Amino acid sequence: MIRAREYVSFLRREYLGDFVASGGAAVKFVVPQDDESAEELRGLLLSAGREEGYEIASVDAAAVRVHMIDRVFHEVARQIDWDARARSFVSSAIEGLGFARPEGDLSLERVAAVNAYDPRELRLELNRRLQEELLRDYGLAQEFRIAMVRLCQAQVDASDPVQADREAVLAWLRGELRLIGSLKHVAIFQKIARHNARDMLLSLARWLPRSGRTGLLLELDIRRCAVPKRPPEDASVFYTKAAVLDVYELLRQLIDATDELSSCLVFVTVAPELLTDPKRGIEHSYHALKLRIWDEVRDRRRTNPLAALVRVSKGAEALIVHR
Repeated sequence: MIRAREYVSFLRREYLGDFVASGGAAVKFVVPQDDESAEELRGLLLSAGREEGYEIASVDAAAVRVHMIDRVFHEVARQIDWDARARSFVSSAIEGLGFARPEGDLSLERVAAVNAYDPRELRLELNRRLQEELLRDYGLAQEFRIAMVRLCQAQVDASDPVQADREAVLAWLRGELRLIGSLKHVAIFQKIARHNARDMLLSLARWLPRSGRTGLLLELDIRRCAVPKRPPEDASVFYTKAAVLDVYELLRQLIDATDELSSCLVFVTVAPELLTDPKRGIEHSYHALKLRIWDEVRDRRRTNPLAALVRVSKGAEALIVHR
C-alpha cells in the first residue's frame, strides 16, 4: 500500500515532470481501497497535471461506455480546448515565418498590417507552412492532420466557409456530426468509430506538445465495471461480463501501444473487486491484461511505485524512495 499524496508526488517527479514530458508514455493502474482515497488521489493527480502544463481528460465508466474506444475519444475531445491549441500552433507558425505576432487578434489582415506585408502573400506563406508542419507529419493520422489544418486556418480567417468547416470539424471530433457529407470537400470521408479512434487518440497525444501543452493526462475510472447487477432506477452505464472483457481488451491495447504513444500518461482507477472477482475480475477472466500488470513477486511491506499496478490507502506506511 502507498498513500495517495506520496504516490502522486512520485508520479509527478518521475513521469509527469520527466519521462512523459520528454515524449514518453505510460499506462498506470491504481487500486484505491476506499472512495475517500480515490477522490483524494484524483484531485491531487489532476492538480499536478495542470501545474505541469498537461491537457487533462477524465473519462468515467459510469457515464461513458469505455468498452468502446470511439466513445472514449469523443469524451476526451469534448474536454480539449481545440481553438486554444490551434491558436498556439498558428502563433508559432507565424513566428517561424519571421513575422511579428500581434497580441489578441490573429486575423491575416491584422498580422499583415503589423508586419507591413501583403495579406495575400501572407496567406500563401502561412498555408504553405501549415502544410509542411502538419500535412507532412506522418506520425499523425491523415484525417487528424486535415482536421487540424482546418482548425488552424479558422484562427486567422473569419470568413463564413472557413468557420463552417471549423464547426463541422469540432462536431466530427466530438462525435456530434450528423452527416459526414459536410466534410467530404476537405477530404474527410468517415466518422470516428471503433476502427480508427485509437489512431486519433495517438495523434492527439502527439499533437498536444506541438500546440503549447506538455502532453495528455488521461484518467480512466473503470470502477463501475465491478458492479455485477444493474441497480434499479439507475441511469448510469451498466457493463455485462462481455462488455467488461472489452474494457480489458481496450486497456491491453493501450499498454501495447505505448511504443507508438507519446507524451501521454493513462491513469486507470480500478475497484479492488476487479482484480480477483471470479466472474469478471482480471485475474480469472483476462490473462492477457493480467500478464502485463500483475506483480508476481513483490515485497508485502513495501510498495514499488514503478509497478504498473499500485494499491493506495490512507493508512499505508510512508513510502521511502532511494534515488
